[in-house]
Amino acid sequence: MSLLLVFAVVLLVAVLLSALAHRTVLSTAVVFLVAGFLAGDGVFGLVHVEAGSPVVSSLAELALFAVLFTDGMRVGWNDLRSAWRLPGRALGLGLPLTLLVTAVFARYVVGLGWVESLLVGAILAPTDPVFASALVGNDKVPGRLRHLLNVESGVNDGLALPFVVILLAVVAHDEDLHALEIGWELLLGIAIGIAVPWLAIRLERTRWFAVSEQYAPLNAVAIGLLVLALGKATHANLFLAAFAAGITVATIGHKEREAFEHFGELVAETLKLAALLVFGALLSPAFFGGIGWAGWLFAVLALVVARPVALWLSFLRSGLAAREQLAAMWFGPKGFASVVYGLLVLASGVAAARDIFTLVALTIVLSIVLHSSTDIVVARSFVPELMPAWQQRLETRGRKLLGRRPDRPATTD
Repeated sequence: MSLLLVFAVVLLVAVLLSALAHRTVLSTAVVFLVAGFLAGDGVFGLVHVEAGSPVVSSLAELALFAVLFTDGMRVGWNDLRSAWRLPGRALGLGLPLTLLVTAVFARYVVGLGWVESLLVGAILAPTDPVFASALVGNDKVPGRLRHLLNVESGVNDGLALPFVVILLAVVAHDEDLHALEIGWELLLGIAIGIAVPWLAIRLERTRWFAVSEQYAPLNAVAIGLLVLALGKATHANLFLAAFAAGITVATIGHKEREAFEHFGELVAETLKLAALLVFGALLSPAFFGGIGWAGWLFAVLALVVARPVALWLSFLRSGLAAREQLAAMWFGPKGFASVVYGLLVLASGVAAARDIFTLVALTIVLSIVLHSSTDIVVARSFVPELMPAWQQRLETRGRKLLGRRPDRPATTD
């Protein structure tokens, strides 16, 4: 009851401050993270949660399912085909390079084993545009940059998931990997995610059925719930099922996608904010005080080196303008999927679970604070009349670093 009360109060405050947050560096994600931290056992003790408690696992599972379902709806096959070049570079090269560079830091800075280090890299590879909303949602920012960040963040959660599942299984079962069982769960999840929406949309288009305008948004909700229920009943991978279902709806059900879009985003956002509150409640002053210098160094390197280097290599000779490339390199916020993947590892009980969760949690906290507090600054850089002098100097240095002139033309998708 106390968790629900705290969430309701914080949600109301966040709604009342939402216009201010949209204009300033104040971030809704930071509000919920800080509120959870203050309400947790480490400070005021208003919310009592543990990583292994059912409310944490259930909320995290449901929230990630909703997020992946709505993510999939944003990136149907037609959308990917229409402008695939830059997102393809970010996903095909940037994602694996970010994973590998992050794993190298975990191995040599912190001293984790290679499999554990790769698991950390897979958890922290996905990005989330919610923590860069002032950039992604600003129509004065070049459309191809917003499209790049949106498509990349929408797809990379699903692409990273198999790596997280397999690497976690390797860490948990050194002697018996159960590879066939894992493979079956992944394939079954994809199959359910494709079959259920395909059949539902085909049924709707027959002459026996018709959906009223009032119930149109619930069509996709019903599809998602059925995918969730079947996934649980068959022990399929729920997250791949959700992602595949979202892509299927976006590909063959344009009307269903349009009807669900606004409603689905609100549902996913509400669940995401609730999970961020719980995530913050799991942290404490003792948690941060117990992290050594190696953990802090890893988190900083994961944010300011891993993705920037990976994206810089991925966009070589791409023709992307210097300002856009710098923005894409910086905005690799470790998003909500990373939160849930970290909780999954912590709940798994593997030997290195606590060490992995510590690195992941610290990196996510720094990412939320840094990225959600700088998105409006970067967005203003695309509007010269709003750009302060210090920002102009920083941009000039960035162009010199990339070896580009400000007036160099960039190719379009």
